[in-house]
Amino acid sequence: MNSSEKIKFSFLVCSLALFFISGSLSAQQPKEDKKGLKDYYKNFFPIGVAVTPRQLEDSAQRKFILKHFNSLTAENVMKMAPIHPEEHRYNWEGADAIVNFATANGLKVRGHNLCWHTQAPKWMFVDSMGNQVTKEVLLGRLKAHIYAVVGRYKGKIYAWDVVNEAVSDNPKEFLRNSLWYKICGEDYITKAFEYAHQADPQAMLFYNDYNTEYPEKRQRIYTLLKKLRDAGVPVHAVGLQGHWSVKDPSEEMLKQAINQYASLGIKVQVTELDVSIYTDGNIPEQAGAASNSPFTAELQQQQAEQYGKFFSVFRQHKGTVTGVTFWNLSDRYSWLDNFPVRGRKNYPLLFDKDLQPKTAYWNVIRF
Repeated sequence: MNSSEKIKFSFLVCSLALFFISGSLSAQQPKEDKKGLKDYYKNFFPIGVAVTPRQLEDSAQRKFILKHFNSLTAENVMKMAPIHPEEHRYNWEGADAIVNFATANGLKVRGHNLCWHTQAPKWMFVDSMGNQVTKEVLLGRLKAHIYAVVGRYKGKIYAWDVVNEAVSDNPKEFLRNSLWYKICGEDYITKAFEYAHQADPQAMLFYNDYNTEYPEKRQRIYTLLKKLRDAGVPVHAVGLQGHWSVKDPSEEMLKQAINQYASLGIKVQVTELDVSIYTDGNIPEQAGAASNSPFTAELQQQQAEQYGKFFSVFRQHKGTVTGVTFWNLSDRYSWLDNFPVRGRKNYPLLFDKDLQPKTAYWNVIRF
């Protein structure tokens, strides 16, 4: 073989090598197809997302929602203070926009929420003189609120978070010492579920809370639910909010929680899912906080692995887990950008700020 032939042969070998390497890399690199997240889970459970009315006004975000999700939750506009700012005035605009969009496009809607110690209007708890109202007055106002809100969307909203976060974070307390509890005792919880069931007998009614997987609080939530169920209160399901992180909870902890709640004969949904890159409230788990982006390659991988584990558990509990809802659309905006540290950017969702799937997305649909 002369020099010219050797050069041609070497060029051919290099070209073939590059071809095969390129093909191999292309095979490993996932490509988004026409299917959305909801399509991969059509045989398991609905995939939901919390939205704002403004997001529905944006054509790109509307298209994105319709591709990936088949259930909507209002992030804020159905909460008591926004929707019922004054005793004799309701603000239906935002809630109507979300329900109407969902109805027009064949999407389910989860109602969030009917009774919560946060974002409850001040007028609910005081009379015209500013004095704290009686138990009878407060329960009457709660009933009127639930009848109005649930009644307006009867047949359009299939599930409601009726009571939100009533169990205390203090291990020495059972229920949170909110104004609801101070004025009404435990009865406000029972009555809220009864009123909601009366307003829409077909709706699935949830108790919704966070840290529902951790054994100590989990036991107190279980105790509350068992007490309500034993008394015939119409509690049909529990919502695990799912504000988790790249470190917690473990698969085993999550499985134990789902099985313990299911033992009561109720369903389970993950209602507010995100996976924070922060685990101590101040800095990222791994080094890199001082860089322009704390979302390091290592954190991306940890988040992807965590999401993969969570959805594996959800699939294993098909039939008990009847829905998974993400809390916000993408890393473009998350409530965690301002909680617990205001202005600290988080990256907790499956899609980046440009609505493109992250590594975590491919782990969720790969099964």
